[in-house]
Amino acid sequence: MIIDSLRYWVQEMHVDGFRFDLASILTRDAAGIPLPNPPVLWDIESDPVLAGTKLLAEAWDAAGLYQVGNFVGDAWREWNGRFRDDIRDFVRGEPGAVRKLADRLVGSPEMYGHKEREAEQSVNFVTCHDGFTLNDLVSFNEKHNEANGEENRDGANDNRSWNCGVEGPADDLAIERVRNRQVKNFFTINLLALGVPMLLMGDELRQTQHGNNNAYCQDNELSWLDWSLLEKHADVHRFVSLLCSRRALRQVDHEQQRVSINAMLREANESWHGVKLAQPDWGDDSRSLALSGELKADGLVFHIMLNSYWESLDFELPDLKGTPWRRWIDTSLDSPLDICRWEDAPAHAGKSYRVVGRSVVMLFGLKTPAG
Repeated sequence: MIIDSLRYWVQEMHVDGFRFDLASILTRDAAGIPLPNPPVLWDIESDPVLAGTKLLAEAWDAAGLYQVGNFVGDAWREWNGRFRDDIRDFVRGEPGAVRKLADRLVGSPEMYGHKEREAEQSVNFVTCHDGFTLNDLVSFNEKHNEANGEENRDGANDNRSWNCGVEGPADDLAIERVRNRQVKNFFTINLLALGVPMLLMGDELRQTQHGNNNAYCQDNELSWLDWSLLEKHADVHRFVSLLCSRRALRQVDHEQQRVSINAMLREANESWHGVKLAQPDWGDDSRSLALSGELKADGLVFHIMLNSYWESLDFELPDLKGTPWRRWIDTSLDSPLDICRWEDAPAHAGKSYRVVGRSVVMLFGLKTPAG
């Protein structure tokens, strides 16, 4: 029935891909025991009618089987739940998050390197249809599901959220600025990281469900998309649009202005730093990290600085031998300075860059050939 249904949707309804909720249940036998080679998954992957369709797995199930990084099959892409949790921890400033952040930025090789899988195996996300929206992730410490009629017992309790100092909507402009910055931090990390980014529609407008993290049962204004937020949060929408437009570029030649974000991390010889060059702090108390890389064929270098500490930090910059760094992203700055069009990025003079607390900065430059 599963195979016949998928074939029908592909052939008759022209569906080009499927996301399998709690997909790990398909790896169990009739007694509930996980199989090393579950026939239904291999049948889906090898079926000629389904060849070329996109197969996305939520690689866990309700009985506790967690297979992220180990889901059976070669064609499947996996929702990377660890990416979600680790990025949330870093952005809210939890101890011990820097080492995990580094792995997630470069495609989670800790999970996918064992099978020599491509980074695209990982579907990177911070929010999805379940749980908090991105706005609520930075606005609530606790779930508020009273409207669901289950006395707030339903929905996840482990949200790894931070309300920035006030639970729910805040009139304090300082708190609102931090929340806006945190939203942009999440988008930046997700869209810079290697892998396939997944965004929740409405996050680019800072859609809220008023702290409800289980709104599947709410077919009303609590869960409907509020289009008026497009005007209210136009700066966030613009920020995400420019991030997406840069990532969407395909590398069809070696013109510097055509280099995509994905190509940067995939092809670059990267190196890790802390506030001091070549001295990353991997300790549990560290809340900052920098990553630089070079695309030799394009003469392009980049430097990404991430600071989840609550105070500003001065990061040393690699020497470009007489050419300036250019600032593409600084989430601490107000729009339109928070992100620039690639070709309009302003030059930055100096041997260091001050990264405001709880912000992300990306610089790029053209490297002068040796000699």
